[in-house]
Amino acid sequence: MFNKTTKLGFALLFATVFLAGCASTSQPTDSSVTDTGTVTSGTSTSGVTSSTVTESTGDQAASLATVFYFDFDQSALSDEMRALLIAHSADIKAYPRNIRLEGHADERGTREYNIALGERRANAVRDYLRLQGVNTPIEVISYGEEKPASSGGFDAAWALDRRVELK
Repeated sequence: MFNKTTKLGFALLFATVFLAGCASTSQPTDSSVTDTGTVTSGTSTSGVTSSTVTESTGDQAASLATVFYFDFDQSALSDEMRALLIAHSADIKAYPRNIRLEGHADERGTREYNIALGERRANAVRDYLRLQGVNTPIEVISYGEEKPASSGGFDAAWALDRRVELK
């Protein structure tokens, strides 16, 4: 009934869903947002996931988060992100490699605005790595809202979409 390719596709889909369900990351949700798009709570939604660097041979890099989350309509780095980027920069300097930073935004806003916002976020990460002395090639790509991390039109899903992935 199903061909071999379809069965393999379902097996990969199941494995992906299973592994995603096993991940123990907790993401704070957005606080209330006014009509002007500003966050009205002092709580930050910036954070990091437990994704790890797989290309490096460094022991430290194996435990560093590689996805950095941003507040709504923001490209500023949090103190937590800066600390992680300092650790990444030490690893990159010890084990030089090409870096790709992929900027993303949630679905709110126009396509053009979200592409620019994703680029500003990725450039903020790139600029901080440069300040830490990373001289290896860093490619910046912005996908805007085109590659969401989650589906759904609610605050928790949007919080996962506002990110930069270090690859």
